Amino acid sequence: MESARGLLMDALEWQRITRDLVIEASTTYRPDQVNAYRKALAATPEGPGRWVLEQLLANAAAAERERRPLCDDTGIPHLLLELGADCAFDSSHLGAVLEGVREGLNALPGRAMAVSGGARQRVEQSDGLSEDPADVIPPSVVLKPISGPQSRLTVLMLGGGPEIRSRTYRVFHERSLAKVLKEAASWAVEAASLLGCTPSVLAIGIGRTHYEATTLTLEAMAHGDLDSQDDWEHFVTDEVNRRGCGPLGLGDGPTVLGTFIRIGPQRASGVRIVCLRPGCCMDPRLSTSGCSRS
Repeated sequence: MESARGLLMDALEWQRITRDLVIEASTTYRPDQVNAYRKALAATPEGPGRWVLEQLLANAAAAERERRPLCDDTGIPHLLLELGADCAFDSSHLGAVLEGVREGLNALPGRAMAVSGGARQRVEQSDGLSEDPADVIPPSVVLKPISGPQSRLTVLMLGGGPEIRSRTYRVFHERSLAKVLKEAASWAVEAASLLGCTPSVLAIGIGRTHYEATTLTLEAMAHGDLDSQDDWEHFVTDEVNRRGCGPLGLGDGPTVLGTFIRIGPQRASGVRIVCLRPGCCMDPRLSTSGCSRS
């Protein structure tokens, strides 16, 4: 009886934490993102681009203060669950996490944008939309083992615009990481100019398969830090910013605040599979918590 009670309490904790993560990810910029905007603002001269940056910071302050979504496109929840070696986690905990997502989407509320109907109706969008925000279900839960007893859950709320402009494709590496990243940066230049909602935070995953590369972009966003960018991340950011798109495409100021890169295992081949996601000016909307009991 005591063991069952403990398991129930653990499941309820996962549910509560997940609910809070959905709300926090949707309504707040992370500290490094605020810092990046403030640095960009300080370096941008008076003009339309500077006005855009000021409005984005004002919008973020209001969203956090009033616990309202940063953007009308409240996003689709994606979950990255990193489990420590000694973590006790089973189907009841997974069910609690998914219930926490539902609670969070209803509490926001998330935008009601789930398409109703069967497979054909969903593709054709011919049966209308569900009015329940919680019907915007997570596409999957990415599980990843990590060392140590601590576990982490990251909720990412990913809007539609960046998904339209994202790209996953092969790159002939020619034994040069610079060559691979320069090609990804060229994709980002085009994507940012079409995205509209800039400045962007770029996420790049380099893997062996298309699935792995896209999963690595999630990890890049989950673990990236705009306050601590390495030389390769600066390289991509600078490649895009020197093209001059700017905030909302107005020219003055940064097109990209920063870049997150995650490189996974590779296979012996002449190509690398590269995924680029050009996050909008609200992205990456995410929140992370260590939330397990061993």
